Amino acid sequence: MKRLFLFASLMLGITTAHAEGETLNLYNWSDYMPERIIDLFSRETGIKVNYITYESNEEMYDNVKASNGEYDLIVPSTYYVSKMQAEGLLQEIQKTRLKNYENLDERLLNLPHDPRSEYSIPYLWGTTALFVDNAQVKTGKLTSWGDLWRPEFKGKLLLTDDMREVFHVALRTLGYSGNSTNPAEIEAAYKRLLKLKPSIAEFNSEEPRDAITEGRAVAGMIWNGEAHLAKQDRFTVSYVYPKEGAVLWIDSLVIPKNARNAEAAHRFIDYLLRPSMSSIASESIGYATPNTKALKLIDPWVRGSNTVYPDDQTLANAELQVDVGEALPIYEKYWALLRGE
Repeated sequence: MKRLFLFASLMLGITTAHAEGETLNLYNWSDYMPERIIDLFSRETGIKVNYITYESNEEMYDNVKASNGEYDLIVPSTYYVSKMQAEGLLQEIQKTRLKNYENLDERLLNLPHDPRSEYSIPYLWGTTALFVDNAQVKTGKLTSWGDLWRPEFKGKLLLTDDMREVFHVALRTLGYSGNSTNPAEIEAAYKRLLKLKPSIAEFNSEEPRDAITEGRAVAGMIWNGEAHLAKQDRFTVSYVYPKEGAVLWIDSLVIPKNARNAEAAHRFIDYLLRPSMSSIASESIGYATPNTKALKLIDPWVRGSNTVYPDDQTLANAELQVDVGEALPIYEKYWALLRGE
């Protein structure tokens, strides 16, 4: 037994030594990976995690496309998975390396952005809907995306710094799909947004909840996790699902085609798929986990929150973001005009 123990200890030492000096370059949204998970992963594997952040899918895409293998693991939103895969920017996920893959909810696999779940692993999913500070806005005043155009909100609105989401809002108020590829509909949405521009205090996807808690915005659009955290600091904040329907999205873990350390990326993905780690992510950040085995570990207060885990009726009324293909440059043109770029 002593020999076996010494052999096992020796092998563990060799494995750790091999990992020592390794670095995983994780390119992700700011405040979107609990430090506790990173610390525990590095302690267990000896792999250092270099955490690099971006503020929008567009920024991430441009940098990954121009990179020379600087990023090992990235976290794009739903439709960017299909876009990047179609352009040859992603490598297939080696599921045989993921012993915890079976923990994933099958309903969040094989979706339009990755029909066979070959290139992505869902990390967290959520919604984009309305928020309102009831201390400054009459309760019940906000029930639809269209309410944002009310004149009393001039200079007081927060919008995410996300082209597709912002256009999604305008398109839905016009009765169109948030995934429209019709140039006339996209132009109509742009004109609709021009009328909203005087009401916009800021576009913010880096730290949107700060705009709420610091009183720079009294209403607007926000991600559910940010609303969940904002409510903890400012109890008068409410998260409201608009009658036109919320934006539904999934943020996925993907590995760039030219990643220098795909092995470490796979190890980190599998680590995140442990129920204990997935529950930490959901509780810390305020978004829903795709990990079915993690659900029973999550604090009942978080699991029972309709902000974090929307009910079936809300989900049925929401619209999942998909790739708009050749219509994307049309969005980009009008987004630049809207932002004055």
